[in-house]
Amino acid sequence: MTVTGQEITDYVERVRAALADLPPQARDELTEDLPEHLTEVAAEADGSLVDRLGTPEAYAAELRAAAGAGDPAAGRRALERRIAAVVGSARARVGRVDARLGPLVGHATAGEFLRLLRPAWWLVRAYLAAMLVTALSTDGPLGLLPRLDGNEFVGLLMFAGLLVGSIWLGRRTPELRIWRRWAVHAGAVVLALFAVGAVANVDDQARSGYGYGYETTSVQNPYDQVQDVYVYDSEGRLVENARLFDQNGTPIRLGWPACDDLALPDVNPVQRGYPYCPQQAPFRPHPPAVAPLPPGSGVSPGGSPSPTAPGVAPSATAPGVAPSATAPGNPVPTGSVPVASPSVSGPAGVPLPTATG
Repeated sequence: MTVTGQEITDYVERVRAALADLPPQARDELTEDLPEHLTEVAAEADGSLVDRLGTPEAYAAELRAAAGAGDPAAGRRALERRIAAVVGSARARVGRVDARLGPLVGHATAGEFLRLLRPAWWLVRAYLAAMLVTALSTDGPLGLLPRLDGNEFVGLLMFAGLLVGSIWLGRRTPELRIWRRWAVHAGAVVLALFAVGAVANVDDQARSGYGYGYETTSVQNPYDQVQDVYVYDSEGRLVENARLFDQNGTPIRLGWPACDDLALPDVNPVQRGYPYCPQQAPFRPHPPAVAPLPPGSGVSPGGSPSPTAPGVAPSATAPGVAPSATAPGNPVPTGSVPVASPSVSGPAGVPLPTATG
């Protein structure tokens, strides 16, 4: 039986397909001279290529073994053996450290002591899970109690449910499959990292005094709505061009010009005195108070002195009595005292007799 070229081509393609898991360069090197080799084999004797060389898959396995590539399954098994060897070596080292640390805590191994602390870890795990939910659902700093959307009561109920779930999971962890146990261990690592960050955050808040009994309150400045300042003295008179300073001599500036006054100087507001708008003063200036004059001061209520005869000094008179005047050139005799006789008018202006001294 003569082997045709198509049979050789099909055999080569099947061999290459069996070596498809190898890198393209390695596969090409193994099958580079395969068509010529098959042609020589077909020319040596009768029969098909399968009868002489076996199936293409078996021939590909021989090529793989000859090149040192080996069987893929064998390669996987060798990799698993190497991984198992590394894991076994690591466990042996951990076991030696465990045995050395055990006497320090009063047990044969440290693992034996840690197994006694499992219930405490279940409680801590539930608390950390509740605090993680609090951090994700509540804005603001963390406290010591779990909260759900800021509600402490609901947060405590959540913690109780997580505690029951943590205890249930802790009792059944040894019975879980390996990938589930690894998931539980990964969750524990996440909670431990969260605990470290939360403790650092709480410590920072404690040192800064924030988040413990102090609520931030927005207080409006009572002077935000001040437009002008009017200064009055003790007499109620408006003081213009007044300036305000604090105890350090720093100018105090309040308000802003709210009037369209062309007389306002075009200068820096710090150099401008109060008030900005005198015509808008809330209180009118009071007139100065006038003290009452004492009786007999010789000043009329209008502020002008009473008229007297030329050269005659005013004399004190009793109320209702007209002062007497001495004619010029007629001095009063010595020893005599003129007595002013008030004239008393009777009814209808008729004078009544008076007595003289």
